[in-house]
Parts: sequence; C-alpha cells; structure tokens
Amino acid sequence: MKHLIRFDWAIKRLLRNKANYVILEGFLSELLGDDIKIDSILESESNKQASDSKTNRVDILVQNKNGELLIIEFQNNFQSDYLLRMLFGTSKLLVDNMDEGLTYSMIKKIISINIVYFDLGQGEDYIYHGTTNYVGMHTGDILNLSFREKIYYPTDRISKIYPEYYIIKVNKFDQIAVTPLEEWINFLKKEEVNKNTMAKGLKEAKAKIETLKKNKDEMREYEWYIQNERDFLSQQYSNFLEGERKGREEGIKENKIEIALKCIQKGMFLSDIVELTGLPEDEIRSLKV
Repeated sequence: MKHLIRFDWAIKRLLRNKANYVILEGFLSELLGDDIKIDSILESESNKQASDSKTNRVDILVQNKNGELLIIEFQNNFQSDYLLRMLFGTSKLLVDNMDEGLTYSMIKKIISINIVYFDLGQGEDYIYHGTTNYVGMHTGDILNLSFREKIYYPTDRISKIYPEYYIIKVNKFDQIAVTPLEEWINFLKKEEVNKNTMAKGLKEAKAKIETLKKNKDEMREYEWYIQNERDFLSQQYSNFLEGERKGREEGIKENKIEIALKCIQKGMFLSDIVELTGLPEDEIRSLKV
C-alpha cells in the first residue's frame, strides 16, 4: 500500500531550509497566477503555539518580495466554525503587523490560503476565491478607485486592497489533472506527479518528500505527530460522547421532576410518587409546586 505523508507536515519540515522555498513558491505561483518569490518565512508568537492550540496559530506565514503576507492553512478534520477562523486569522495578522504611529496606507496586503480535506460549505467547485467589493444598491455597479486614489494605492482595484481568501477543497478534486494548478491539487490529494509535469515546484516537492520518507528520524517524528493528532481527536470525541450522556441523564431527571410535580398537584401520596419516579423522598419534599 502506498505510504502517503501529509503535505502540511512535510512542507513545514522542508521550509526549515531556504533552498526548499522553491516548492512553496511553485505552488503559490500556480494558485495566484503570478511569479511568487518568498522573502521570508515569518515566525510569530502565534506560530509558536503548541499543537493543542491550533485555533490560535497559523500553519505557515510567508512574506513575499512585494511585502504581502500570505497565510497558508491546512485543515484535515471537520471544523464547524472554520470560516470564522479564517476571518480571525487575517484580522489578528493585520493588527499584529500594524505598528503604532503608522498610517493606514502602511497596512500590508494579506492573502489567506486554506487547504481543507473536508467539504467546507456547500458548493460544487474545489477552489473558491473570495474578495471584498462594494456594489451599488441601486445601480449594481462596482465601486472603483478614483484617479487620485490609484496614485495612492499600489493597485487599480478596491478588492486588491483588502484581504483575499482562497479555499481549496482537496477531496473535491476527482478529475484528470490537466493544468499545472490541477496537478498540484492532485499531488496534495494523492502525492502523484506526472513525470512530464510543467507545474512549478512540483517535481522538487515530490523528490524532497521521497527523501523525507527515507529518513528514519523524520519518520519517527511524523508518526509521533500523527499519533498526537489521533489522540487529540479521540479525546474530543470522548468528550462529546460524555457530554451527550450527561445531557440524556439530565433530561431524564428533569422529566422525573416534572412528573413528580404533577403528582403532587393531584394530591398523590409521597410513597406512591417515590415508587413512580424513583426520586428520593427528601428531593420530592423540596419541590415547589
């Protein structure tokens, strides 16, 4: 059976070495349709949180040569509030990178790229792109920058000023990879690479991951990482089941109390109410009708 390594773990290992930036640069270039060059992989307090604080950190934070900040997030398990987590991530990053005394024009552009392995939202596509536009309520036209504003901003579109979001639903991709971007998505899902691929960074990604697989120390760390995540998910599920059990018990107790109150109203003997509901005598006496 083919042994797959999760790309979120692999890319973070590979990015320790600047020589491997070409892999992430290739993926980002194909996704964004631009020649992306990484200036640095940023470290922040939110990046250094332990694995059990996932809601407070980002997986990879990149600054490109244009000074733009790119968040690359991987989410393997269903998270009902993930869309709000995306919003939180960009909002916190914006505030964290806004020094006191700077004008609003110094705010950095943020691009949030979310690679999820579950069906986030409801839609048929496997890649979604979100931007902010202002639409006329009466005319339906898109608000554009004025001539003076185009001089002030490094873009000609308002949507390019605000954070942008990409959602890649990996498991939704089930077609033959034709474009370079599709080849990357197929790689994220199956770790397969066409030998004739022209996708930027893809051959390098495949080769580096194969090298990681041959490193026994790295594989031990990978197994430890996966086991930790399984333990975390198991604990989450156990807590859910325990909460469900307690909820049922509380519901049964409330039903018994409701029956006891009705019996009291009807003037039934205390012994009969105890026998009917199973509640202790002192608890029934304490009930107020």
